[in-house]
Amino acid sequence: MSNPPVPERVLGVSGLSVEYVLDRGSVRAVDDVSFAVGNGEFLGIVGESGCGKSTLLFAIAHLLAPPALVTAGSVSFAGMNLVTMTDKQLSAIRWRDVSVVMQSAMNALNPVKSIGAQFADVLRAHGKPSRADIRSRSAEVLRMVGIDPAHLRSYPHQLSGGMRQRAMIAMAMLFTPELVIMDEPTSALDVVAQRSLMVQIKELQEQYGFAVIFVTHDMSLVSHFSDRLMVMYAGQVSELGPTRAVFDAPRHPYTQGLLEAFPSIRGPRVPLKGIPGSPPNLAVIPNGCRFHPRCPQVMDRCKEQVPELYDVNGTLVRCLLYDDRPVRTGAAEARTAEKATADKSVADA
Repeated sequence: MSNPPVPERVLGVSGLSVEYVLDRGSVRAVDDVSFAVGNGEFLGIVGESGCGKSTLLFAIAHLLAPPALVTAGSVSFAGMNLVTMTDKQLSAIRWRDVSVVMQSAMNALNPVKSIGAQFADVLRAHGKPSRADIRSRSAEVLRMVGIDPAHLRSYPHQLSGGMRQRAMIAMAMLFTPELVIMDEPTSALDVVAQRSLMVQIKELQEQYGFAVIFVTHDMSLVSHFSDRLMVMYAGQVSELGPTRAVFDAPRHPYTQGLLEAFPSIRGPRVPLKGIPGSPPNLAVIPNGCRFHPRCPQVMDRCKEQVPELYDVNGTLVRCLLYDDRPVRTGAAEARTAEKATADKSVADA
């Protein structure tokens, strides 16, 4: 039996750093982050509030506004560096090739335009479709997300929170893009609506084959839907690996703490544990490991030695507990570790 092919990379992030340039000094919210996303892959990005998840997403989508600024690195999509592209160049690929679903649909949607009018604006931005084509495609994508096309005449305030989020996903699907980036699209929904929306997203992804970057602070939300999981802390990658591997055997003490904070519906009842303290002020980064003031497994050297990314059985972990293993430092080495993991998966298959 022949080995299955390794998915072609649709997005590559290399050494990306983002700073907020303020009068009192610069604050680095994203620090040397590297990863890749394959065609049709679902990548979940998790972490507490203030860990740099949304800033990373906005940098990838080139949606940062002052005082935020990309200070290093690149974002490669279809052979183009999104970081260096002009607004005119970006407008040619937004919605058509790369779509973004924002955290708050009520704020992302124009409150004084109907859903249909906003869909029409997106379609006209990439061509000159007829009115009949606009109505047909708009109705089609609404049906895809389970909304009656009659709501094309509705305004955002006339829809429920779940329907507004589905309308945003429908808008993202107008051109069947290669990559859909989602910034906590379920954060304002109840748990039933969250599950329903996640199932809808996964079904659309499997049907149309686009890649997804899904940013959330809720690890349990992506446990059954993402292919790989990236855990961020204080602007850095703490852990990155296959979702099932991260959940079954979390390596980083921070990842372990996040998982222990969520109840399980299986097995014996155990008391939930929280992570003491809070993420550091990014303007005053601790020496050594950024997690050491909160870490239950802290060692003396954690307070001085800065950990790199270590390859632990195909999962990248930024923790000195694994410093006896081969070190992967910087963007190029992180990508090398990811490629080695993919090659091993193919060989095992």
